[in-house]
Amino acid sequence: MSELRRLKSLLPPELQSWVMVEAATDVNPPLIRCEEIGRDEIEIQVDLAKWDNLAIDQRNLMFWHEVGRIQNDTIPREGWEMAALAIGLGGAVGELWVQDGLLLLLALALCGVSGFRLWQKNNGEKRLAESLEADEKAIALATRFGYTLPNAYKSLGSALKTLIEQTPNRRARKQYETRLQALRRSASKAKAKMEQDKENRPVI
Repeated sequence: MSELRRLKSLLPPELQSWVMVEAATDVNPPLIRCEEIGRDEIEIQVDLAKWDNLAIDQRNLMFWHEVGRIQNDTIPREGWEMAALAIGLGGAVGELWVQDGLLLLLALALCGVSGFRLWQKNNGEKRLAESLEADEKAIALATRFGYTLPNAYKSLGSALKTLIEQTPNRRARKQYETRLQALRRSASKAKAKMEQDKENRPVI
């Protein structure tokens, strides 16, 4: 529980009143995830058993990745889509039975809209783009909490490497690998910019 309190202290002050940090209670949960638990509350859930396998710096950056997702407003929300899809499918079957063409079209339209929205929410490319943006946010948060920029990149990179080694699921591992490649490119750009700024600094 002391680890949960420590993580809570890593939240930016503006998030501390409405973001909770709790231990995951599911069977075989992911390492860390965010979930909307109320209209104005978000919970970060951590699988403490897996979490203990990471070094402190790795944990910090993985935690700030989730905080970055909250700041970017990319947390999955319980929507109306699944209910609408079920209603639409049920309606379509019912209208086929009574043979009402207009209501059948309306039911199929409802299925189409809700199905498209579900596809959008679960689109792999969109979710990957959101993860890459959250990684950049995590780096910024780390520097806000006292990390140097090189150490922030190094800590997140080593966390992703560890997760690649420990993840048996090929699809999840591929996403970690893509994030690591993007992080390396970002680190190279940041390093080049720092060196350029150093060269351009006037000598006193």
